[in-house]
Amino acid sequence: MCGFAGALERDTSADRWQEQLTAMGDRLIHRGPDDAGNWFDPAAGIGLAHRRLAVIDVSPLGHQPMVSCSGRFVIAFNGEIYNFEALRADLAGENIPWRGHSDTEVLLAAVETWGLPETLRRAVGMFAFALWDRRDRELHLVRDRMGIKPLYYGWCGHSLLFGSELKALRAHPRFTNPIDRNSVAAFLRHNYIPAPWSIHEGICKQQPGTILTFGGDRFEDRDSVRETVYWSLETVAEQGMSDPFTGSSDEAVEALDRTLHEAVGCRMIADVPLGAFLSGGIDSSAVVALMQAQSSTPVKTFTIGFEEQGYNEADHARRIAHHLGTDHTELTVTPEQARNVIPLLPAMFDEPFADSSQIPTWLVSDLARRSVTVSLSGDGGDELFAGYLRYGTFRDLYKMIGWCPGPLRQLAGKTLAAIPGKLLDGALGWLPLKFERYGSGGKPGDKLHKLAEMLKFRSPAHLYLDLLSHWKQPAELVPGSVERPNILWGDEPVPDFSDRTSWMMYLDSRTYLPDDILTKVDRASMHVSLEARVPVLDHRVVELAWRLPTSMKLRDGGQKWALRQVLYKYVPRELMDRPKMGFGIPIDHWLRGPLRDWAEAYLDEDRLRRDGWFDPAPIRRKWAEHLSGERDWQYYLWDVLMFEAWREAL
Repeated sequence: MCGFAGALERDTSADRWQEQLTAMGDRLIHRGPDDAGNWFDPAAGIGLAHRRLAVIDVSPLGHQPMVSCSGRFVIAFNGEIYNFEALRADLAGENIPWRGHSDTEVLLAAVETWGLPETLRRAVGMFAFALWDRRDRELHLVRDRMGIKPLYYGWCGHSLLFGSELKALRAHPRFTNPIDRNSVAAFLRHNYIPAPWSIHEGICKQQPGTILTFGGDRFEDRDSVRETVYWSLETVAEQGMSDPFTGSSDEAVEALDRTLHEAVGCRMIADVPLGAFLSGGIDSSAVVALMQAQSSTPVKTFTIGFEEQGYNEADHARRIAHHLGTDHTELTVTPEQARNVIPLLPAMFDEPFADSSQIPTWLVSDLARRSVTVSLSGDGGDELFAGYLRYGTFRDLYKMIGWCPGPLRQLAGKTLAAIPGKLLDGALGWLPLKFERYGSGGKPGDKLHKLAEMLKFRSPAHLYLDLLSHWKQPAELVPGSVERPNILWGDEPVPDFSDRTSWMMYLDSRTYLPDDILTKVDRASMHVSLEARVPVLDHRVVELAWRLPTSMKLRDGGQKWALRQVLYKYVPRELMDRPKMGFGIPIDHWLRGPLRDWAEAYLDEDRLRRDGWFDPAPIRRKWAEHLSGERDWQYYLWDVLMFEAWREAL
């Protein structure tokens, strides 16, 4: 695991190339503390910087940027090719003069032998890389199939910049790109900035599963960029639905067990200490169980617990670790320790990011890094096996109110919203018990006011967007902004799904998974120089999951049915059958207590008006309602606070 950056630009001297590449690479030292390297060709106008976290072939023979044996290709690579040994065996007849045994060297040899598209088709891994073709004078930027590893690119004046994180691009002397107001509005809706946009004008996130090709002589012509889709989730979903798994339920579970077993096994290859995050949930427990089944020694597992019991899964994780026989490390985090992470977040995430589970994700990464360099994670199970509670919320809501004509729904919503929350709390104290299946916590008035907002939906897509959204009309909050359409509410076609659950899983896998979940895991783990691997998102698992009908994911009133059946082979059912918990922290209580003064400074009305990014009135109104306990606006407020903290640190 590593970090890289680079540029295409004209008329830059060798001394200047060395200086600016070093500056860009140094911003990524947390991604690669073990080694640094620069490569540049002033005549061609190309330069690459690399920071290395040595995991496979930790010797100097894995140094990057790396030049292919013929000298044609130069690569700066971030990630892992898990089947590199199999690819190397396939190349045995090519008489390649191997120098070391890194996966990067195998990748270069494969590209020289088979070409880039065929190499990517054969490769199993997570990666983002820049590949310069010295013969054809072309730069290829490549991102993995599911978007596990990040890659930014864009133009700053007459320079094309690219890299693993925005901070590397900002280190370039020509970077002057301002904040994009439209991206601020998108951030307030989603708590992240959806691809392809970033917080800066002119800078984009590369889409998963794509190759971007820039001609070295025409890179300033933005219309000349070629995008090649080498793997498409849309195609996988369509093919899975047209060719569904036809075996029995038992056969489906066996197929999933075999595929996951292989995905986990190949991710256990490392020349450094390796472990796993263990939260006690279905996904991480399945990954750890399959690791321990393939290990001759106890797997190192890591869990954090909280003093606030409503957020503490450590007891569950401890029991599972004991049953599996892992070498388990547990840390109980005090509220003060968790809050001390907050000042680190702006630099860690590089652009506004407001999923508050970023805090426990960093804490467990920091704990694991004290013992290992690589840790496996269970991320991806919710999107592939229908694990989110909102899927049930959507189905039940649409069944309950979808039949009602729009004008009547909106009238009911306005009427419900007009009733004071405290009055609803007093009259309907029993309501939370009826809605435990949609998540614990929250007062009746707050829940019913949220329902009132949902009653305004115009279509199923609009209702689901409402469930995913924080600020419902963010462009009104950010003067001078507009909301750009995307797959969630734009004109982009999506596959014709046979059921709404599959449609929601697809949308989440295209948006929320890469832009929120995987961004969170990558930045938090790499901030402490820890490589996080996600076997559930092996593309072979993804392709099998899309062949499984929804009835093998939702069954007997529960979620992730097929994945649960795999887990029950290794862990007793009674240890796992419990309500789903999120990986969160009590931001709502902290904002009313120990974080109140900190938040008040950022939410000060004069400050907000002076800075000019937000209309202060709705923010101040929600802040007052949150402090009084009338409504829970933690997610809305956290968005604004994270933007303000990021902008102050910029």
